[in-house]
Amino acid sequence: MSAEKVDDMLMCCAACGIAEVDEIKLMRCNACKSVRYCGVKCQREHRRQHKKECKKRAAELRVEILFKQPESSYLGDCPICCLPLSIDPEYSTIMMCCSKVICDGCYYANEIREVKASLIPSCSFCRQPVAVQSGDKLEKQRMKRIEANDPAAMSQKGIELDKKGDYQSALTYFTKAAGLGDAEAHYWLSHLYSDGLGVEKDSRKEIHHLEEAAIGGHPEARFNLGCDEKENGNIERAVTHWIIAANLGDDLSIKALMRMFKGGFVEKEVLDAALRAHQAAVDATESPLRDVAEEYYRLRDGLFSSN
Repeated sequence: MSAEKVDDMLMCCAACGIAEVDEIKLMRCNACKSVRYCGVKCQREHRRQHKKECKKRAAELRVEILFKQPESSYLGDCPICCLPLSIDPEYSTIMMCCSKVICDGCYYANEIREVKASLIPSCSFCRQPVAVQSGDKLEKQRMKRIEANDPAAMSQKGIELDKKGDYQSALTYFTKAAGLGDAEAHYWLSHLYSDGLGVEKDSRKEIHHLEEAAIGGHPEARFNLGCDEKENGNIERAVTHWIIAANLGDDLSIKALMRMFKGGFVEKEVLDAALRAHQAAVDATESPLRDVAEEYYRLRDGLFSSN
């Protein structure tokens, strides 16, 4: 369908042909976005005629959305230094009090500030005191965030329950967080449906949640989608998934692209571009302060483990 024809269809009701004027507001078809209606009655009457084209266009839109390069990973930027967060969770901390993910550099800077000024330890972002809190108090903080419909807190609660083997409860939290658009929750739901944990195995739902997570900028979900496409013989789609994930800094996807290059499925120019984009994504997450913090926590953890 040409762009000109789509524009014409959007200017009037696809069923009765009435044009949009001041007193008449047309609504788009939720699935294909390519036609508009003056009301529910016209939409129902036009459904049989529009159904085939609607499904085709909706599938095209889904592909466009799925293979669009996200601007950043699902983690986004550190809310303090505004630099991209590493996709490796080892280099950041999620705060129970406000559910903000803080990079190790800013977390370290806050610790140093508190020590020098003899201050009570507090959250690096919201400054809420976090001094010597029991597990019960930390859980109360998280539940308070969950009651406020915080998807990040719900997702973290789901992960904790998943690791304890309480998959039914984890499913509840993940489902609610995913409904609020949390990419991490979609990613964990894909695992539950893949392994049949707390729910019947369902490969279609597994792929659906992987796709939603990937659209939200989850590189591991994107990598898994690439693996699934490769197993199904869809090499071009697999390579595209891995390129998108590599552009977010995903190491596994770069390794997969290297294997595909050796197998003759990826051109050298494509691999070189992916390598440059991957390195740029990794470099963007680095800073002198984060380097200092990494060395500090490495030495501290080594000291504690030796004792």
